[in-house]
Amino acid sequence: MQRTDERSFVAQQKPELVLFETPEINAETPAHLLDSDITPLEALFVRNTGRLPVIADGAAAAWTLAVDGAVERPKTWTLRQLQHEFESVTQTAVIECAGNGRAFFAEETSVPLWTHGAVGCVTWTGIRLSDLLSACGLKAAAVYTGHHSPDRAIDGDRPAISRGLPIAKAMAPETVVATAINGVALPYLHGGPLRVVAPGFPGSAWQKWLTRIEIRDREHDGERMTGLHYRMPRRPVRPGDPIDPAQFDVITDMPVRSVITFPREGFAAGADDPFTVRGHAWSGHIPVASVDVSIDGGKTWRPARLSPQRDRFAWRNFEIVFPPAA
Repeated sequence: MQRTDERSFVAQQKPELVLFETPEINAETPAHLLDSDITPLEALFVRNTGRLPVIADGAAAAWTLAVDGAVERPKTWTLRQLQHEFESVTQTAVIECAGNGRAFFAEETSVPLWTHGAVGCVTWTGIRLSDLLSACGLKAAAVYTGHHSPDRAIDGDRPAISRGLPIAKAMAPETVVATAINGVALPYLHGGPLRVVAPGFPGSAWQKWLTRIEIRDREHDGERMTGLHYRMPRRPVRPGDPIDPAQFDVITDMPVRSVITFPREGFAAGADDPFTVRGHAWSGHIPVASVDVSIDGGKTWRPARLSPQRDRFAWRNFEIVFPPAA
């Protein structure tokens, strides 16, 4: 696929998403399209940091994944071998860009300027990453993974992105190498045939088009792992304060977030007419226990009804009717 075809390709696959005018393909989901418990594939946002890789039709049959570095037994598997040699697991989990909502910041930020829609909750099927690493035998020096893929930067031939995970997260039961999403083979646009799924961590750690996992004896220093990429200060920083990169750490667990999916933005209702508000809430680490909703700019809050949680890293649906029943 050539660069000139990327925008039309995404527009065909996801006609209701908002395509940003960025050099790489980024498309966000209007909030009302996130109303379902499980986000449909055609409504799932797209985030890229470089050119889409050129992958020939039928390439999945010959796709390989290598694990090397600080392991006792470096190994390489085909997609078919992965699916036959290891247990398949399925889970529902939220994927979210670390910059979701940055369009609402008071200070200028980097692009894309996401509003609410760089998030989705889908069902992932794949192989536990811990099973692959155990088959290779981690050395005592192993502290981090480094992920490698064939996508390249817009302005050159260096990797577009090469991030990784602390070894504890790599070995956690929720972290998988995904082969399917919402019950279908992982599509090209979402990293098929293989990608990392690291629930609770930002989407940047969920490497797409995965071909190699390098086990490191230090924090990974691949593309967009150094400098201020995907990092947060250890202590609060006020706007205008000097920035010391040495005081920043890689983002791990995502914060508590929510989105209102109904009513649609810009709706109108009579002052005395009851109306329903619903949406989803999620967290990268501690499960969501309650959701309060305000319709007067935060002066007053009322508790919403929460639905059961599908999975540990899935979002929880909330709903409340205003005004409350007499």
